[in-house]
Amino acid sequence: MVALTLTPPSAERLRAVDEFLTGAWADQARHDSRLRDLAVEVGFDRGVAHLTGEVGEPDDLRLVRDRVGRLAGVLGVWCRVRVGGREPVVVDLGCGATKQWPGNLGLDICPAAGVDTLADLSSTLPLADGSVDVLFAVHILEHLIDFLPLVDEAHRVLRPGGTLHVMSPWWGHVNAVADPTHVRLLDVQTIKGICLQRPPGAPRWHPLHAGCDGASIFADLTPLPPDAPPPTQAHLARFFA
Repeated sequence: MVALTLTPPSAERLRAVDEFLTGAWADQARHDSRLRDLAVEVGFDRGVAHLTGEVGEPDDLRLVRDRVGRLAGVLGVWCRVRVGGREPVVVDLGCGATKQWPGNLGLDICPAAGVDTLADLSSTLPLADGSVDVLFAVHILEHLIDFLPLVDEAHRVLRPGGTLHVMSPWWGHVNAVADPTHVRLLDVQTIKGICLQRPPGAPRWHPLHAGCDGASIFADLTPLPPDAPPPTQAHLARFFA
């Protein structure tokens, strides 16, 4: 079970965590023969791992992100990796003027420098079924009275094996209530509810990663097909109480 810190780490500690994670990953990649020949670059920014580069098969990417995600201190694993020579389709939901990576497709309800397509995120997304590899929902869910329709839309548009990256203020931090446009409070347990407490027939999710640094919660979710088994209790115990 992951212990949640009540005090967000300082900038100095975050730099030290990133330095530790960089060294820990270098050691792991050097000693794991499965990782040595994979052309994936792994960097760390405030505990979030950023994966770029290229792999030949989807299983290669799953291996790298799983190994990175098992490092102590990693809060999320954000990927923009080519698979079999194909560039991933990456969409920023509610990006405003700032995208998580240049080149992402930006969707927002209001025009801004980073917005490519205007879209109401509380309605149907203007994206085809199974057309997206990565969706970013960074500081979005807390602005929606009911964010489950957006989560369901994310499930619809993601390809099998795709990832929804969530980042939102933790309910116990002042940032959660300081912005008057925030209408929802979230916790890591909210992510557990998204994965396990939906009614029969609702889209199902598998948590790849979930964590909290005392200021924000993070989650990486991948869609489950209707007939897939649920996450095991051992897997869930990594992230949820």
